[in-house]
Amino acid sequence: MSDYTPKPEHKFTFGLWTVGNPGADPFGSAVRNRLSPVEIVHVLAEVGAYGVNLHDNDLVPIDATPAERDRIVADFKRALADTGLVVPMATTNLFSDPVFKDGAFTSNDPKVRAYALSKTMRAIDLGVELGARIYVFWGGREGIETDAARNPLEGLKRMREALNFLCEYSMDQGYDLKFALEAKPNEPRGDIYLPTTGHMLAFIATLDHPQMVGVNPELAHEHMAGLNFMHGVAQAWDAGKLFHIDLNDQNFCRYDQDFRFGSHNWKQAFFLVKFLEDVGYAGPRHFDSHAYRTEDAEGVKDFARGSMRSYLILKEKAARFNADPEIQALLAEINADDGSMAAFQGAYSREKAAALKAYPFDRPALGARGLKYERLDQLTFDLLLGAR
Repeated sequence: MSDYTPKPEHKFTFGLWTVGNPGADPFGSAVRNRLSPVEIVHVLAEVGAYGVNLHDNDLVPIDATPAERDRIVADFKRALADTGLVVPMATTNLFSDPVFKDGAFTSNDPKVRAYALSKTMRAIDLGVELGARIYVFWGGREGIETDAARNPLEGLKRMREALNFLCEYSMDQGYDLKFALEAKPNEPRGDIYLPTTGHMLAFIATLDHPQMVGVNPELAHEHMAGLNFMHGVAQAWDAGKLFHIDLNDQNFCRYDQDFRFGSHNWKQAFFLVKFLEDVGYAGPRHFDSHAYRTEDAEGVKDFARGSMRSYLILKEKAARFNADPEIQALLAEINADDGSMAAFQGAYSREKAAALKAYPFDRPALGARGLKYERLDQLTFDLLLGAR
């Protein structure tokens, strides 16, 4: 029997808002008691997590006095010290309070935009105080319901100015922080700016300090748009911008379900884990999800344990895939190279282009070749379901 016990080197993390979710939704009230941040830290320590992440107001209420803030933070630090949990990532809640109903950094009201910057700077200070090295930006209200309300170019300009300002603030404070942008196509706004990881990657290139800004892709958010999440993660990795990742599960093209990782789309989850492990991703594996509304406090622990166990099972399956003689022989056959095209590979030259144009390709033979992907996919299915 394999050991699927989470260990610190796995860097499994949860947010205060995940295991602390009381099960409320737009159609029903809470079904579980709310846990304090200190209680959540101890729950996560009990289930074997490595770290805990937070929005500023997950820990400190938005209307807390300075004295209340200091007391709450001191209690939280004590819980971290007692349990050994760390805070790898922090973020700002710029979506819950009514002041952000038309956005934060992109709001049409300059006072709201200024308040959002002020709130974020104070939240960055808090994150750094707790040890965070990654700061995530999710613009849940940065969008519109009607395009009559705002020119999207103005929205992008305001977002760019805010991130440039905050990069400068972080550097001026001497913080060792990287920023990670999180995309989502819709919900709670009808349309959210920069809706996919690809949009975010293009936007980052327009910033004043692109070297300190990357992405935090979330599985559920890309599946909401009907996209292949692993492909977006691969593009982020290729660009050197995979600073953090949110793991959960989601039926395609639904509302934001935030199911337990591995609970629905097993094959997609498998190839994601295989990719992360194959390339050597060393960052936190953060579970941005929550237990079913049917669960009590023990069910929440089952959810957290299951998230980590699912990842470790799929990690083991990825190692088996890489070591399976039949699968690897088939992959070698599919990718066989007889060396005849070596002269055409690599950088351009005039001579190479001329020779390539003159080469007598056997187009019918190339088109007639079977690629054996059906067999490869069935072998993958057999491996995942335990039939090999």
